[in-house]
Amino acid sequence: MAFPVLTVRGHADAVLAEGRGSAPAAVDQPELTQGSWVQPGAVVIERSFADAFGLRAGDRITLGGRPFMVAGVAVTAAFPVNGVGFLEGSSRWPNPGLIWTTTADAESLATHQYPLGYVLNLKLAHPAGAESFANRFDPGGYTDNTGGRYVIPWQLISHQDGLLAAHEQKILLVSSWLLAMLAAASLTVVAGGRMAEQNRRAGRLKAIGGTPALVAGVLLAEYLALGVIAGAAGLLAGRLTAPLLTEPGTGLLGSAGAPHLTVPVAALVIGAALAVATLASYIPALRVARTSTVDALADAARAPRRHARLTAYSSGLPVPLLLAVRLAVRRPRRVLLGSLSIAVTVSGIVAVLFAHATLARSQAGGQAGAGDPGLADVGFLSQTARENQVLLTVTVMLVALAAVNVTFITRATVQDSRHAAAVTRAMGATAGQLAAGLSAAQLLPAIAGALAGLAGGYILFTAVSQGGDVSQPPAWWLITAWLGTLIAVAGLTAGPARLGARLPIAQALQGDGA
Repeated sequence: MAFPVLTVRGHADAVLAEGRGSAPAAVDQPELTQGSWVQPGAVVIERSFADAFGLRAGDRITLGGRPFMVAGVAVTAAFPVNGVGFLEGSSRWPNPGLIWTTTADAESLATHQYPLGYVLNLKLAHPAGAESFANRFDPGGYTDNTGGRYVIPWQLISHQDGLLAAHEQKILLVSSWLLAMLAAASLTVVAGGRMAEQNRRAGRLKAIGGTPALVAGVLLAEYLALGVIAGAAGLLAGRLTAPLLTEPGTGLLGSAGAPHLTVPVAALVIGAALAVATLASYIPALRVARTSTVDALADAARAPRRHARLTAYSSGLPVPLLLAVRLAVRRPRRVLLGSLSIAVTVSGIVAVLFAHATLARSQAGGQAGAGDPGLADVGFLSQTARENQVLLTVTVMLVALAAVNVTFITRATVQDSRHAAAVTRAMGATAGQLAAGLSAAQLLPAIAGALAGLAGGYILFTAVSQGGDVSQPPAWWLITAWLGTLIAVAGLTAGPARLGARLPIAQALQGDGA
């Protein structure tokens, strides 16, 4: 083993150069995934390391100041993907990349400062006893690299490789809860708005003898049926997309493949969809079912809560802002849902920004000319890049759900406030002022939610990185994410707000004729 510094395209990194013969080894013959095996003046690079630096067969690199050609790219099971175990934590060579050279080339790369080291691959007659065998030489748990024999059992390598999937699994688990929260919020808003539109339908059912329980059951059945259909569709989509999120990475071969859809798994997914649909629509359905028959048939406007102090304070505001404040106060739970929706979404976006910043800092540690090229942690680069991809995928889903949330919250607000809006316009407010007020009613909670999301993104990334290094992204990234969120909310609410503001006053006062 030699310890040269690899330089390519302005980047430098400490590497572990393992000298090999041309004949296949009996234990640990790296599996070529590209190109050919080592030859004089040509090296083979471990695949995750090659991927981190964008290297392919045929490229030119420099090792210890000498030019070499990349003959091929390979994968090995002899070292963990996320780092060469016996050098982990070393201040001199913290986590180098791995390459293979000819034995002669490895010997020629040794220096007085960094002399040759030696590694021996062993296959035991009883592989299951590898850990107890290693403990005879390193009872401290394979962490003492200060001298003496250092033995890495295959169980440790397997465990460390499994951590790659474990980190992504944790991201997906946390993200699934965030998506479930957004889905419940979306359905709550949609169900509430839809129930408000069905006051007359509920009144007619009660007028012909339907009990409140029957009315609530009829209204709930619609969402439960949609829940079954949506759950089945999600089950199919999840099975098709799961392999994209379980790819083992560049350092490992094989694939987990598509998950097996057993009856318990299908029942769990469908049951979760039904639970979300029930929780989101139960209270709105119960409220409509308990409305008196006369009030439901009349579809009269609900009397808003009166807040004398708020009325006094808001009376001096511009008309759009006055309308926004009063609309927001009228539906505090909807405001809270909207704010939480934005907070969850911005948390995902900010977590991705932290991942980008952390990855960029780790890459910068390997810039040519850096004081310590070993700071480019190859295992960390690969792991962070994979976590970044998963976070980006989940964030796209969060943004899509949040967009649906904002649109439906605005639509529900327009529906609920149609009587009050008509009276407001009859008293002199213009359609433009009303539209601006409806948009601002969603923008106010979005401001608070976006601010909370800035802190939430840091907490989310810290949780999924499990104590790893976290780099602060530039302040303008965070400011852009915050402002971009508010601009997006304003754009999404503009359409429904304008349509609601243009509704003729007489038609709005007459109620829904459905």
